[in-house]
Amino acid sequence: MDEKRLVIALFGLVIAALVGFIAYRFVAPLTVAVFLYYSTRRLYHRLERFRLPARVRAAVSLSLVGVPLIALLSYTVVLLIVEARRFIEQYPVAETVGAENSWVGDLAELSNPTFDGVLQAYRSGQLDPLIDFVSEQASILASTLSGLTLNLVITVVVTYYLLLDGSKFHEWLLTFDDDAVVREYLETADDELEAVLYGNLLNVIAISIIAVVTYTGYNMIAPEIVEVPYPALAGALTGVASLIPVIGMKIVYIPLAAATAVPSVLGNELTGLVYVAGFLVVAAIVVDTIPDIVLRPYFSGKATHVGLLMLAYIFGPVVFGFHGLFLAPIILVLALTFANTALIRLLGGDVDDPGPELSRGQRQLDEF
Repeated sequence: MDEKRLVIALFGLVIAALVGFIAYRFVAPLTVAVFLYYSTRRLYHRLERFRLPARVRAAVSLSLVGVPLIALLSYTVVLLIVEARRFIEQYPVAETVGAENSWVGDLAELSNPTFDGVLQAYRSGQLDPLIDFVSEQASILASTLSGLTLNLVITVVVTYYLLLDGSKFHEWLLTFDDDAVVREYLETADDELEAVLYGNLLNVIAISIIAVVTYTGYNMIAPEIVEVPYPALAGALTGVASLIPVIGMKIVYIPLAAATAVPSVLGNELTGLVYVAGFLVVAAIVVDTIPDIVLRPYFSGKATHVGLLMLAYIFGPVVFGFHGLFLAPIILVLALTFANTALIRLLGGDVDDPGPELSRGQRQLDEF
């Protein structure tokens, strides 16, 4: 009997090692899937009032988060291409760069960027240098696109089935319960993960609204030559960038200020730079600093200390890469929850005694 248990245990260890290796191999999309799951779970459950099937609710929840994000990024890429072409036409960039890369000059000379215009340019050989350049980089482009597509598919599928079967997985974990320790830990960790990760989504929405209002208000005051281009899009991107620690929104509003200053400098209207400097100050205070001080404590979770959460956002990408932005807060929540629940019982402490309140005075998401 003991030999059979040993064989089963060894087989289980091998399976666990294989599953762990696969999870490590795809840790980035799996981490993003967990983030999306906790970000959309409240919406998924609230759709029950419309008596929709579970699969429909899961698809709608993912669409309401994923589709706007994909549309936003796609629209940004299109606008960057349009604005880059307009900049090339207006300023002597093609003469400077085109000498070394003839396809840049050819694209600048493309007078009619419609489907028929591109088809005519292809037939005339005007796009041959660009085609040759893309062909030389085909292997890199194909590898990058296939990797992004695979990660996207894994993220969507895992998130979808977590919404459908997350409760079943939760109940399966509770079958290993011992003196209610496992149940207490899982339920506490689950609630705190939802509060922290759902708070991230609320923070993005709040920052986006503040940024759009700020950029639009600036355009109402500033001269046309130093207006912020596409303030609604820029504001939405600022909200998304708020997920990135330390630099965060700076990667949007600082390049945005530089872009607004270029026409003023090239047009020799240096008085417009005063408005650009004012824009930087307002963006740094109204969009960056004040929301970080006022809103982030509301969205930091129920028990997780806001300072530790900020450190997790900072150290996560450094240690794990970009997906550490989502992985580090998850690890922090799991560790703190274990210390506050299971560890106290293992050490013989009293769970009802919370000890020193590390987050005294911190505003909570539920209060908001």
